[in-house]
Order: sequence, then structure tokens, then C-alpha cells
Amino acid sequence: MKSTIHTPYGRQCIEDDDIAAVVEALRSDYLSGGPALEKFERQFAKKVGARFAIACSSGTAGLHMASIAIGLKFGCKVIVPTMTFLATANAPKFTGVEVVFADVDRETGLMGPEHLEEAIIRAGNHVDAVFLVHMNGQTVDLPAISEICNRRGIKIVEDACHALGGKYSKNGTWYKVGSCNHSDITVFSLHPVKSITMGEGGVVTTNDEKIYRTILSLRNHGMTREPHHFEDHKAAFDSDSKANLWYYEMSRLGYNYRPSAINCALGLSQLNKLDKFITHRVKLADIYDTFFDSKDPSICPIPRIPYCESAWHLYVVHINYRMLGITRNQLMQKLKEKGVGTQVHYRPVHQQPFYRRFNEELKLEGADQYYESCLSLPINPSIPLGKKNIEWLRILDEFIK
Repeated sequence: MKSTIHTPYGRQCIEDDDIAAVVEALRSDYLSGGPALEKFERQFAKKVGARFAIACSSGTAGLHMASIAIGLKFGCKVIVPTMTFLATANAPKFTGVEVVFADVDRETGLMGPEHLEEAIIRAGNHVDAVFLVHMNGQTVDLPAISEICNRRGIKIVEDACHALGGKYSKNGTWYKVGSCNHSDITVFSLHPVKSITMGEGGVVTTNDEKIYRTILSLRNHGMTREPHHFEDHKAAFDSDSKANLWYYEMSRLGYNYRPSAINCALGLSQLNKLDKFITHRVKLADIYDTFFDSKDPSICPIPRIPYCESAWHLYVVHINYRMLGITRNQLMQKLKEKGVGTQVHYRPVHQQPFYRRFNEELKLEGADQYYESCLSLPINPSIPLGKKNIEWLRILDEFIK
């Protein structure tokens, strides 16, 4: 049955040049790897200011490879903010680590330095890595968190799946999310609802060449065709010391996390429009802020973080449903009937049955309070600018007067 939602909370914005780019890729000699992949990675790294970028099949795949690349294994401990999508915790969990959940700010959903410190103590003061999350498009206080981690020798992986196109500042200097100036690795998702899309896909950025080489290998079954990496020289080279043309080696256990050339062609076309898309999201967020500023105090947007320029992946409001005399599900259902899609991001991961088995008594009050009141409203480049054109605002107005 066809969906009645005509204004979803998030969706891709595909234009004629994107379609043309995909068609060109389909007509090329390469449907996997090749020039489209290499060009996309070069341009992505340049866009975010990182030394290296590695495209992969999803943000989850990127988080998994990042976990392995920084040496996580059974016996390690990793801190993850509980207010995130499942993949942020699951990916390091694949390596056998213990996941220690951190609380977040009840209003922004972001893990602060104080939440990280509390989780480190709860972990017994021995932590190997932190997977921080830039929630909704706003960034955590990355410089402050990096200072804590650097003192303790803790690796940092940024889950920036919400934050492509965002920036953060330290002492008046602005840094692009993904530049890895205060982290070891940054991971992005290019799912259809994100800032730009590959259809399905992700990108990992880093400034560490060893990490870069490791992830390249992990992405492709742990194999290499580069002669200078071969270990079995007798099998690899002929009598003239030339590498055998057919030869390859697998030096580690790897995965099939490669993206197709079709995905990369779409990603590159979309990357060229990232600034335009982010500008549109920022303008929509400004319109929404103005709209809600004059409304009942029972509904208010999440606070803006002063040290960051948000990518506005999501536009979240906190709602006192009791004051409105309606439950969250009832409000979402009424909006759905009017064609307006909303969502809840997210149920805290520590509340999920799988993770609750490991620590049934864990209470994280900031995250629990954020979850109880949050609602994600439509924001994407397909929504026309201008308050008078945003039909769903008038529909929402009916329920909050």
C-alpha cells in the first residue's frame, strides 16, 4: 500500500544531474571500484579537510572497520553515549568489547565531558576507546573530550553520521567535522535521509596512514595485490623477480564492505551540492525556531550549541505531552493522517533488551528524560523555504494551540 506521508521527517533530494551521474557510471567500464570510487574518496577528503577518506557500504560498516583499525578486541572497554542509533554500540561490540554506556544532556542529547568522566569511573578507570556521537547535526565538545582522552590514552572515533557539513570551534578556530583534528577516525553515513546520499553507503576519514591502510584492507576481504606488501615471495614473484599478474594475498580477516561505482557516482554528484543542502537546512531550522518561539511553552526546540555550526540532520523539539493533553503516539498518528511524518531519535540503547542483559540496573537520567519528550520533525532540502509554504507547520499548529 502506498504511503500517505507526503512530508517525511527526512528524505533524499535527487536531481537530474544525480541521475545523469548514475547513468554515466552504469555505462562505464567499472561497476565496482575504479575511477568513480577513487575520485569520490579524493573529493570527500578534500571537502572535510582530512588526509584520507575510505568509502564503504554503510556507516555501520565504517564503524566496524574503525573498531578493528584501532585495535579493539575481546577484553577491551568502549564508551558509547546511549542516545544514538544501535550501530554505534553494535559495531564495536562485533569485536567482543564491553560497551559502557554514557549519559547525555537532557536537552541536547549530546554526551558532555562530565558524562564521559562519569562513564570512565563506572568502567573502572580503564577504557580503550570512546565512540562519541554528534547528535542531530550538533557536535559534542570535541576539544574538551579529546583532552580527557589524550590524558588517558583513549582512542576517539567520531560517529558523525548526523553531522556531515557541520563545524565546531576551539579558541576561535573552526574545524570541519571529519577533519579528525581532535580524533583518530570519523565515520559518516550516506543513507538517503542524511546530508547527502550514496543510496546506501558510508565514508571513513582519518589522518593516520596506518589506520587508512588497515581499513582499505578490511574493506576488501583483507587482501592485497600490492607487491611490496606480499609476504610469500616464493609464490608471489617469478624467476625474474616480477610479481605474478594473477597473484594476491590475504594477510588478515577482512570483509566485503566495498561500495559500488554506482553508489560512488551518486555520492560524488551529491557531494558537489552539500553546501547548498546544508544552507537550505539551516534556513528551515531558522524558520522553525521563529515559529516555535511564539508557541505554547509546552513545546520547544532543542537548544543550539554556541561552539558549533549544525548540519541540521534532524530538527528536534521537546514536547510536554501531558500539558498538551495528548500522548506522543497520538500526536504522531494525527500528523501521519495529515501526511506529515515524524520520528523519535532514539530510544536509549541501554534500554534495548540485548544490552539490558548486561546491566539491568543502569539508569541514565539525562537520556531517559530526553527520550521521553523528543520528537523529530520534517527537515530536508525538498521542503520549500518560506513559512507560508510549509504546510505541515499549519497542520501542527492545530494540535498545539
